[in-house]
Amino acid sequence: MYELIIVGGGPAAISAGIVAARKKIKTLVVADSFGGQWITAGDIQNFIGIKSVSGFNLAKNLEAHLRAQEGIEIKQAAVSKITKKDGEFSIATDNGEIFETKTVLVVSGSSHRKLNVPGEKEFEGRGVFYCATCDAPLMKDKIVAVVGGGNSAFESAISLLDYASRVYVLDRAEILKADEVNQEKVRNSGKAEIIPGISITEIFGDKAVSGLKYQNYEGGEIKELTVEGIFISINRVANCGIASELVEINESGEIVVDPKTQKTSVDGIWAAGDVTDVLYKQGNIAIGDAMKAALNIYSYLRIENK
Repeated sequence: MYELIIVGGGPAAISAGIVAARKKIKTLVVADSFGGQWITAGDIQNFIGIKSVSGFNLAKNLEAHLRAQEGIEIKQAAVSKITKKDGEFSIATDNGEIFETKTVLVVSGSSHRKLNVPGEKEFEGRGVFYCATCDAPLMKDKIVAVVGGGNSAFESAISLLDYASRVYVLDRAEILKADEVNQEKVRNSGKAEIIPGISITEIFGDKAVSGLKYQNYEGGEIKELTVEGIFISINRVANCGIASELVEINESGEIVVDPKTQKTSVDGIWAAGDVTDVLYKQGNIAIGDAMKAALNIYSYLRIENK
């Protein structure tokens, strides 16, 4: 019987695991992979204390920090379900293993949201991509589109500027959410165009992508844009299915938490990071919220229930 099982392998899981180890909480971290979204990120410039670092290197350093902790156990497996019985919890994995614990911290992050338009599924890997860091080199001297208006979309566009001959950024919103510094880099590049307030209606091509169709978000004439690559970087989907039958989920599909403690609606379950209804989805924030959760779990185990 563990005192705490942490479900996830991203920055939030790692920070919580380090706190739990230092507090001598009997902890198991279960994740199918480590690094989270940072493992595929390019140049990260907002991780406090480091001016610039590749996402891959930062993720690997964080994982090494976790593995260096004494007393913490790590299991590389995908969690399939969390169940509660008699005030305790069972964590089931896809390979059939079951682990028992007194408390749970869900830090399972989020996944790529799809456009769900004709042609998207058909051309995945043949012009439709979700990771510019991974696939930008394939776009050398090609015309590409990035779909999205947040920081991740503009960071993708910045990565693509080193390879593509032309970069279009398309988003449904008229007012873009990305940091001004990222927007300026794209606007001032001389090889990019931003098209806000539109909705993608179709992706088309033959053996590979050759273009997309779009129209004003409120309707109107459908236009075509010739592109050879499309990088989709829109809002992500919280990976909360493993706990959705237990905890409260909001209309956006996120786990609802108390912002002071990171507690969910179920006694004994905490959550942090992109899987929750936190206002801002940022790595630094996920790390802090997960630390907060781990400290509150320590109080719950050692003080409140004595």
